[in-house]
Amino acid sequence: MKTLGEFIIEKQHEFPHATGELSALLSAIKLGAKIINRDINKAGLVDIIGANGSSNIQGETQMKLDVFANETLKAALEARGVVAGIASEEEDELVIFGNDKACHAKYVVLMDPLDGSSNIDVNVSVGTIFSIYHRVTPIGEPISEKDFLQPGHQQVAAGYIIYGSSTMLVYTTGCGVHAFTYDPSIGVFCLSHENVQFPKFGNIYSINEGFYWKFPVGVKKYIKYCQEEDAKTKRPYTSRYIGSLVSDFHRNLLKGGIYIYPNTAQYSKGKLRLLYECNPIAFLAEQAGGKASDGFNRVLEINPTELHQRSPFFVGVKSMVEDAEKFMEEFKDL
Repeated sequence: MKTLGEFIIEKQHEFPHATGELSALLSAIKLGAKIINRDINKAGLVDIIGANGSSNIQGETQMKLDVFANETLKAALEARGVVAGIASEEEDELVIFGNDKACHAKYVVLMDPLDGSSNIDVNVSVGTIFSIYHRVTPIGEPISEKDFLQPGHQQVAAGYIIYGSSTMLVYTTGCGVHAFTYDPSIGVFCLSHENVQFPKFGNIYSINEGFYWKFPVGVKKYIKYCQEEDAKTKRPYTSRYIGSLVSDFHRNLLKGGIYIYPNTAQYSKGKLRLLYECNPIAFLAEQAGGKASDGFNRVLEINPTELHQRSPFFVGVKSMVEDAEKFMEEFKDL
């Protein structure tokens, strides 16, 4: 049984210029995930569920576990001294780490500390999403927003932790997607899925159909296409929607499907955050043979202009995303 730590060390040869910092960074995320996992499993026994009484910069109600997960990961990353700073969905501004080591660190991390946190109260799977970049400011100088406003194709690594019936850490460094399942009896993540790939064909579509009448025409047409019977393309597809990006993406990655969160009248630019959600998931999707789009363009090519930028998001089996893009293009003017 190969552990996450052993696997990371084994793969270091794929990065001839690495000097151990990336391994230490991933180990810090692993530690944070263990602590978050422990407290999530106490939900209902201690006072960590429900709203925190405050809102994040997007105006969304913060859950107590949002704040806890954010502080846990922030502390774990700062303690290692290999990260210059972070940007988080739960922070208004970027956070610059002040210790001496951090000033010379070459990585920055962006994260959604607890995706789908509103599901905690009803015992539904949630997750943590992370994205890692090389800083672009010179080593030794203070980092700035430009270190975080890089297109997704510049990511060094990305991944997520899903807290469900089992806890799994899934990540990529641009050399395939690998998944590790947490064994609480010995406190380690063990390799359970090496070089994960999307199935060639999928039959699941994941979208909140309650907002159907607010969707662009192209999305409505694609949904109808998914629901039509066609033996050749093995339709109709099955509708499955959990309401947590990590959970929906993880299922579709293993079983084959597409996840869609389009723009609506209320969210004209989409609702998901480009830097904390779309880019890392898109990197994973492409490494697993899938595709990620904003409906028209490759997500990883988008040049971000602000930390909390939003984007429509279509991700999953390549052929399914391409079908959705065809409908978006055909009906873009309606």
